[in-house]
Amino acid sequence: MTARCISIQPAQAPTTGNAFPLDQWYVAGFSSELTDKPIARTFLNRKVVMFRTGNGQFAALEDRCCHRSLPLSCGTVEEGGVRCGYHGMLYAPSGQCIEIPGQERIPAKARVKAYTVVEKDHILWIWMPRTEGAEPTTDAPDYPHHNDPRYKFGSGNYHYNAPWQLIHDNLLDLSHLGYVHLKTIGGNARLHMNAEMKVSAEGDRVRVVRLMPDSAPPPTYKAAWPFGDKCERWQEIEFHVSHLRIWTGAVEPGTDAIDDPNRGGFHMRGFHGITPETESTCHYFWSMSSNKHPDMPENIDEVIRQTAFTFDEDRVVIEAQYQNMLEFGDQASWTDIHVDVGANRARRIVARLLEQQHAPSPAQV
Repeated sequence: MTARCISIQPAQAPTTGNAFPLDQWYVAGFSSELTDKPIARTFLNRKVVMFRTGNGQFAALEDRCCHRSLPLSCGTVEEGGVRCGYHGMLYAPSGQCIEIPGQERIPAKARVKAYTVVEKDHILWIWMPRTEGAEPTTDAPDYPHHNDPRYKFGSGNYHYNAPWQLIHDNLLDLSHLGYVHLKTIGGNARLHMNAEMKVSAEGDRVRVVRLMPDSAPPPTYKAAWPFGDKCERWQEIEFHVSHLRIWTGAVEPGTDAIDDPNRGGFHMRGFHGITPETESTCHYFWSMSSNKHPDMPENIDEVIRQTAFTFDEDRVVIEAQYQNMLEFGDQASWTDIHVDVGANRARRIVARLLEQQHAPSPAQV
């Protein structure tokens, strides 16, 4: 048996996940990633192997064999589970060992930790519990745009050498588009910085709405839609603890209002699953859903290509930012400006959840 490892792991990772909000659904990837091989990823400092069995069941286990600790991601996927690449022990999606070659009796303790993982709307969600073995208390989030017949979508993922909340900051503040993304989704920098912006928060969510009427369409928009010199443009951002949803686009002047929920025009619906790997690294799982103008050629491949290009630009900025933070100190010395309202509210939500998580239970008081 040949051991093969498909691994995206930090060199050294702490063993706790208490630096992050627990009892949450986090994005583990896209269902299309799981084929006939196991995938290793670290989520919230926990090494996990994900696989899809031969009968189509999705599973996520602690990435170690209980015999001699070889990562199960170095093994192979079979009809009933994942087989260790060292001595051939077979693990079911429940984490229980169900076969030991050459040995009939299987010890009850021959098992590894199992995580709840579900596939929904082409997204893989993993439940990261506060108490080991606890069942999810909510359903995994819906994302209907992947199944909306008006749209086609593409997806991808990045590994960041930067903390997850720096990506929250970036996505909740789209004023940077005019400076960082001039070749794709940017536009007039001054218009971006002065756009009308409304920020609201409810529960564990933050919503940012930015409207930019009388805007020059950026290159990505012009390539996908027959805009003239001007368009009416919007940006709507929803922050959730584990992911963000960003609806951007534009209509032609004199057509639909840019605050009409049923407006037409060119749409880009971005899904951004930001999942911590460690305190200083994270995964970024993204998709982009877009529509096509009836008189234009199919545009999804070009939209996806340009979207990936913008994320490349963002990663350069964010990783350079984090390296400077290590050199000069963290955000305690930052000077906030008007565009930081949404990001600051999101940070307060994460801080509140962590404070609640670390508070002693009544039995401990």
